[in-house]
Amino acid sequence: MRTPDVPPRSPVANALFALLDPIPFGCFVAALIFDIVYARSAQIMWTKAAAWLIVIGLFAAIVPRLVNLAQVWFTGRRMSTSADRLAFWLNLLAIVAAIFNAFVHSRDAYAVVPAGQWLSALTVALIGIGYVLTATQRARLGERA
Repeated sequence: MRTPDVPPRSPVANALFALLDPIPFGCFVAALIFDIVYARSAQIMWTKAAAWLIVIGLFAAIVPRLVNLAQVWFTGRRMSTSADRLAFWLNLLAIVAAIFNAFVHSRDAYAVVPAGQWLSALTVALIGIGYVLTATQRARLGERA
């Protein structure tokens, strides 16, 4: 019996995702670095810059997450792995943490220090774990092929 062909993922969507997906991670990592610098120097400029980076990262995360949503859950359900699904949920949790972090960074600069650093670290860790999971899954699939 012949199994139905799985529709391939769109090359345009793959290119768009690959182009835009690193931008939020870079913004969140820079915000974490700025939070650490602010905690050491107490220069208000660093926490304000971190707040801007978090907001820019959240806006930049919209399109890649929508593409990822379509690829993992709708068009490529048979082609997506459990690591792809787990990375999607980790990225979604990271975005929720970043939203809370944006609200924390909207407060007075002196009130940002403990909560802002932890939320920035959580956001970076969640996205980083998602990247590691998908990279190791692709490496394992590449070895089998």
